[in-house]
Amino acid sequence: GRVTDTAGTDEEALLIPSIVLLKKAFPHAAIDILAEKRNSDVFAFCSDVSAVYHYEIPSELFKAIRQTYDVVIDSEQWHRLSAVVARMTRAPISIGFATNERKKLFTHLVSYSHNDYEMDSFMNLVELLIHNVTRERSMPFLTISPEVTDTVRPLLEPLMKRKIVALFPGSSIDERRWGNDRFHQAAKLLSDWGYGIAVVGGNEDIKAGQEIAAGISTALNLCGKLSLPETAAVLKESALLIAGDSGIMHVGYGLGIKIVALFGPGRELKWAPRSSQVAVINKNLSCSPCTKFGYTPKCPIDAECMKRITVDEVFAKARALMQK
Repeated sequence: GRVTDTAGTDEEALLIPSIVLLKKAFPHAAIDILAEKRNSDVFAFCSDVSAVYHYEIPSELFKAIRQTYDVVIDSEQWHRLSAVVARMTRAPISIGFATNERKKLFTHLVSYSHNDYEMDSFMNLVELLIHNVTRERSMPFLTISPEVTDTVRPLLEPLMKRKIVALFPGSSIDERRWGNDRFHQAAKLLSDWGYGIAVVGGNEDIKAGQEIAAGISTALNLCGKLSLPETAAVLKESALLIAGDSGIMHVGYGLGIKIVALFGPGRELKWAPRSSQVAVINKNLSCSPCTKFGYTPKCPIDAECMKRITVDEVFAKARALMQK
């Protein structure tokens, strides 16, 4: 049999435990993924995925639609395109969230709550196929190939005599950014205490990485230099990650590393990793959280919720976690 999943935005890492459950229940099934190109690299961590197709590449989209699937599971929470694609596959079973008009396009519906951890929401989708889904979170749930680790170790050589702290300054929206200057100050404090600093991110974070690492001899700017699996290997070699509410935060959680997670516009109940290894800092302003179904309105007070998070408290949380 064949199962496909039409995946959503930054949270794909949280989908992987559900894919593992599906493969365990149906070991002979082929599991395909249809995702946006910018979000598909995370599936390299999951050997249970048979093929990955991309929405933006017409030939791949049409190939996915033309496949004969027994089941289609749509993990998107709000946008309608994936629900339309799920319908176009003509799969006898299609499962999706009953969040708006999209519910008319599925054969089986699952309710969606803003207060459920998103990993559990995804597990609700597969629960229709697997009875008694275990909610135990076996950690880590992301694995990195030894070859990828061997690739990044030489890059980290200058820091290898120190414990490494990874910093991810990026975000899909400006309102979730803590700010390069604050990250720089935190990096300086950590460096003064003997930690090595690895700043990670994509091409869009190169300038941020330069500003954060500037003048710190024990800081490396790796922004724009690594693939997602290579970035994950850097995280795995690190003692701790400091990041905002982001896909990289979820990857760090999946790797089982310690994290200081900075929350502002996003809903902590839904997105913050559930682990004693994770310290969440959230100022809980009266207007927070303001993000709903992946949409964050323009902030009239210039993301005050993130600005109120101080360098000192991030440093204190980081030190406390690493001393655990």
